[in-house]
Amino acid sequence: MKSATKKTVSAVGTSLAPKIVEFAPGATSAFINQALTRAIAGLGPLPGAAKAADAALAKHHTVEKAIRSLIARHVAYAGTEGFATNLGGLVTAVVSVPANVTGLAVIQCRLIAAIAHLRGYDLKDPRVRNAMLMIMLGESAVDAKVAKKKLPSTPMAVATAPGYDPSLDPIITAEVASDMLSRVAGKRLAATIGKKTPVIGGFVGAGSDGWETYQVGRYARRELLPRTRR
Repeated sequence: MKSATKKTVSAVGTSLAPKIVEFAPGATSAFINQALTRAIAGLGPLPGAAKAADAALAKHHTVEKAIRSLIARHVAYAGTEGFATNLGGLVTAVVSVPANVTGLAVIQCRLIAAIAHLRGYDLKDPRVRNAMLMIMLGESAVDAKVAKKKLPSTPMAVATAPGYDPSLDPIITAEVASDMLSRVAGKRLAATIGKKTPVIGGFVGAGSDGWETYQVGRYARRELLPRTRR
């Protein structure tokens, strides 16, 4: 019974994603690029990714310790944001899902960009930006999409490619936008349908968003090998 319920929720979440875009035109491929740009430049009280990375390095003295601290901090950010955007229940799902995608995208982009900066990558390089967006998909999703030839190669290979291929931009951003909407929609429905209690849904959202951000941070740490800037 539980297995059937999970399959139903997953299917409904996936089918809901395109409908959510109709209510929130900003949750598109262009929005994903905007999230990355804001994460790198800074947003509100949060300084840009490079500044955050440099501050973490100054405090912890080694790159690896700085990266671990950045992952922990952004997991906390994601958990707080996830809780705040998941209290409305099923009735407000169409509004809360795009809000959650916005916050989560900026948080995860900022974490990945901070790690990339510490590892010696140029955040202005379009190859690196595409690689960072790919990392948001998660390792298993990237591997699956590369195997199906929906993506050209691994994030590391894209970041260090001999030349920049602009045709990859719309492909990568479309994959990331679709994936994030589907995942967030599915989680919201699981929290509201499975639990029937909006407040519990908030805790579910906080936990899942925090866990995903932790996984993304670890993937970035493994994938983006140290480079020497020229």
